[in-house]
Amino acid sequence: MSFSTVAFAASALALLSTVSAHGTVSGIVVDGKLNTGYSPSFQFSNPPPVVAGWSIPEDLDNGFVDPARFQDPDIICHVGATNAGTSITVAAGSTVELQWTPWPESHKGPVIDYLASCNGECETVDKTALKFFKIGEEGLIDGSNAPGNWASDKLIANSNTWVATIPSDIAPGNYVLRHEIIALHSAYDDNGAQNYPQCINLVVTGSGTAKPAGVAGTELYKRTDAGILIDIYKTLASYVIPGPALYNSGSAPAPVESSSTVETSTIAAPTTVDTPTTIVPTISTGAPFPFTNSSAPAVPTTTAISPAGPNDSVDAPEPPTTTSAPVIVAPGVGDDEDTVTGPAIPIVTASPQPDTPTVCDSAATVTVTSAGATVTVTAPATTVTVTASAKPLPSGATFDDVLSWFSSGVKKAAGGRSRRHARAVKL
Repeated sequence: MSFSTVAFAASALALLSTVSAHGTVSGIVVDGKLNTGYSPSFQFSNPPPVVAGWSIPEDLDNGFVDPARFQDPDIICHVGATNAGTSITVAAGSTVELQWTPWPESHKGPVIDYLASCNGECETVDKTALKFFKIGEEGLIDGSNAPGNWASDKLIANSNTWVATIPSDIAPGNYVLRHEIIALHSAYDDNGAQNYPQCINLVVTGSGTAKPAGVAGTELYKRTDAGILIDIYKTLASYVIPGPALYNSGSAPAPVESSSTVETSTIAAPTTVDTPTTIVPTISTGAPFPFTNSSAPAVPTTTAISPAGPNDSVDAPEPPTTTSAPVIVAPGVGDDEDTVTGPAIPIVTASPQPDTPTVCDSAATVTVTSAGATVTVTAPATTVTVTASAKPLPSGATFDDVLSWFSSGVKKAAGGRSRRHARAVKL
């Protein structure tokens, strides 16, 4: 397998680990219980977790919906959104806390909340039939110093969290909560605004009777609306929040002042927890590697490279000492790059052995597995006889040094010339 193939695989795995860097509602808190929101990583799970957040599997780049698609179904619940498989129960008059993945400070703009009755099951409703009424909105807070202080800044300051209040007088039933941030950092250009809608299924309880009229998601905005086509880099005295008028019984959402401990609810399927991708390589040989006394029996062993403690060692006839070195996985791709530190790799230092030949006569195989992808590289088997007496490797020797010396011995045994020389070592 070529180096370019291995590099591509590593880059792809690193990309997957950063898909969910920002741009989605990752958690929904109701009555003190944390419900898992949708994550783009769910599409790599089989089966995917069943959550109340609508799925947006086509949104692999944490993208947005631009004004050119305001009359397209993508604006309703995001690009290619499909119905959520379950719902969260909430009482009318109570709140829904929406926790976003880290939101970029540059993406300034309003935060808006809508509700739409499903008139049946939200798990199967046609999204184009939903009629949304606005229950909360907040836009420009202070425009005296461009680009101003916005609702999105409040969200960031409060741990990327926003609260939507469910109107107390609405009739009980099944609803879709449409929660949205509109980023205006490029809105000075036509088609420059960026809409980030997120939809969550709710079961609203209570004794209310109100059934507010709504507007189809494809009719909420126009690309020429005053709150869509705007230059926030000029001093603004006011801002007109786009969309229909606020429902009278609704109240504007307020950001959470401080985080609190919440109880985790049970969801219908195992959830995928967003954690950095760890690549765990495995080195397997037919005999103890890298050194074994030729007089000792060859016992096949497999050494798994995993997070190692200071007392970990490699199984061999004579216990060698080990040290650890960090492995850095390729950085993430995109606006928010993250460098993932992988597990420590044991570096094996040979223990003193009698003055006898050393033989390594088996192929060395390196296998890298992550997210279902496996990359295997195998070096050809060879036999190397070392006539010098075996002693502990010098202080500071690395695994690369061992590979270099091993490579040098292989080439000499094959009659070739080594182009890479290990540093001088006194034996």
